[in-house]
Amino acid sequence: MRILLISGISGSGKSVALNVVEDAGYYCVDNLPPSLLPELITTLLSEGIQNAAMAIDSRSAHLLTGLPDTIEKLKLEGHEVTILFLTASTESLVARFSETRRSHPLSHRLQKAPSIGDRLSLTECIEEEREMLATLQFLAHVVDTSSLSANTLRTWVKDVIQVEHAPLTLMFESFAFKIGVPLDTDFVFDVRMLPNPYYDVNLRPLTGRDTAVVDFLEAQAMAQELYEDIRHFIEKWMPSFKHDNRSYLTIGIGCTGGQHRSVFMVEKLAAYFKSSEQVLVRHRRLS
Repeated sequence: MRILLISGISGSGKSVALNVVEDAGYYCVDNLPPSLLPELITTLLSEGIQNAAMAIDSRSAHLLTGLPDTIEKLKLEGHEVTILFLTASTESLVARFSETRRSHPLSHRLQKAPSIGDRLSLTECIEEEREMLATLQFLAHVVDTSSLSANTLRTWVKDVIQVEHAPLTLMFESFAFKIGVPLDTDFVFDVRMLPNPYYDVNLRPLTGRDTAVVDFLEAQAMAQELYEDIRHFIEKWMPSFKHDNRSYLTIGIGCTGGQHRSVFMVEKLAAYFKSSEQVLVRHRRLS
């Protein structure tokens, strides 16, 4: 069976992700107590269901202790298990809760010390939730939804569920340093030292996918040298991540605006590794 576990910080888009998966034909369960996962899988298999998704979040945080062992057991039984963890910056989450005027799920469950006698603030709830789910996040493919539209998130979730099973999927992601480093990157490489096509009025409206920008950067010896250095780093350390049973490795490539240099480098690296690895590509500023 193909099993997708969706988790993450409240307000980061779990409902959007679960709806996408349900539309793709998965049997979906929201807020499943982790202890019921093996029993649910057995029941679904008896009914001939081969694709299932479960949302597990902080409402069941106190039951997460045995989940890593359960996941490992399911994998040993031959199931394909993927964990998708959605997160976002605290500032983004606060803004979203303010827009919807909803309270945080933990606000009625957690209290400050009796001497203070008050519920936690929204920011305190968010930070407490991060700590609760830290172990699960470490096991998952993480997506930072801070600056993503709901439509872009839907597209990225579709990419995750459509990817074929592989020991390790390489995720190459371009971003803009002026917006901030995404929370979902395992490694970050800075390509701002490369000549910037932005300062050529003919190249400014284009992106790192366009032939004119590619030709401009390919002509820079520094760009080729940096590409080789990043490629060699990934090739050297990727076997260690496979040995550590990681499902996803996210490589963030950043430039100032996330439009030219970082996009060019992501596309170049992805093209190379696609011949031997499972690869996904994301461009945060082109979405």
